[in-house]
Amino acid sequence: MKLIPEKDQEIIEKAIYLPMVIIVLNQDLKIINNSEIKLKSPYTEWIEKTIITVQKELSDVKLYMKQNQIKVEKVKTDESFTQYVFIYKGYEDIHRYFNPRLRNRTEELLKYYLYQRFNVNNN
Repeated sequence: MKLIPEKDQEIIEKAIYLPMVIIVLNQDLKIINNSEIKLKSPYTEWIEKTIITVQKELSDVKLYMKQNQIKVEKVKTDESFTQYVFIYKGYEDIHRYFNPRLRNRTEELLKYYLYQRFNVNNN
């Protein structure tokens, strides 16, 4: 398979990780809503706005992928690895991701979307 350019590789990575970020944020939102926190509104609004931001970015990623003939599909998951097939302009390539790496990168992105992005934009 021909090499995937770095920009497109970053898009593919976002197509894998952003849905995971959204899932985690939605789960956390449910936990907060079901908790005994007295003033839930600031937390729920913060998470809901973060979800909207991530969804917008994921929408942009999906549009870019469609326009550039890129597809990503999860093939299988086992105890240690998750396997994806990348279809890049007609070429197919299989990639395996170590599950702890998927979790750690998702956590990094959560930190970014929840607070680090504000520091980046203010500098």
